[in-house]
Amino acid sequence: MAEKLARLLQLASPMLPVGAYSYSQGLEAAIEAGAVRDATSARAWIGDVLEFSVARMEAPVFLRLASAWRAGDLEAASRWNAFFLASRETAELRAETAQMGYSLARLLADLGIETPLEEPSFPAAFARAVAAWDIDRGEALVAYLWAWIENQAMAAVKAVPLGQTEGQKMLLALGQRLEALAARAGAMGDDDLGNFAPGLAILSSRHETQYTRLFRS
Repeated sequence: MAEKLARLLQLASPMLPVGAYSYSQGLEAAIEAGAVRDATSARAWIGDVLEFSVARMEAPVFLRLASAWRAGDLEAASRWNAFFLASRETAELRAETAQMGYSLARLLADLGIETPLEEPSFPAAFARAVAAWDIDRGEALVAYLWAWIENQAMAAVKAVPLGQTEGQKMLLALGQRLEALAARAGAMGDDDLGNFAPGLAILSSRHETQYTRLFRS
């Protein structure tokens, strides 16, 4: 049990060499547009993206990928991976998950775990490691969501900017929501999946031509 926890913490660590620190997933564009300007608005923005996009699309797809890998069903894993790539609203967001997926797949290959997909997304590669290390997929999803909010908080601290204490308060508040969001994702049927977040899509598109940028998305 302790070994599985350690491996899960390793996957969720900001030290995982996948380049997550270089992406803000639209947050930088929201700051440029004035939608995010302080700790309160940053927490609201991140919380909304978590609720209306990540938890309703990425999270349930992650669970399906984890189940497919555990069952050795490459066809299902390939289908859900392609589905997730197609669900990305902008070129930047698609390129982000493809680059992070590629980097994690390369790392896993060095650790003896193959990810036999032509273009693995990040959730597909993460779920592959979860299945290979026999980690509970529900616990893995909470860790996956934690890594997502941690990266968003780190981006907010750099770009708003915010103090470290404000970043920790944000993590504490958002972290309390993860277990419920993971449970809801586990109860979603295929027809329930969707990520209706037009503000994120618009601002992510604008970020592609934003004059000054710290982040790649």
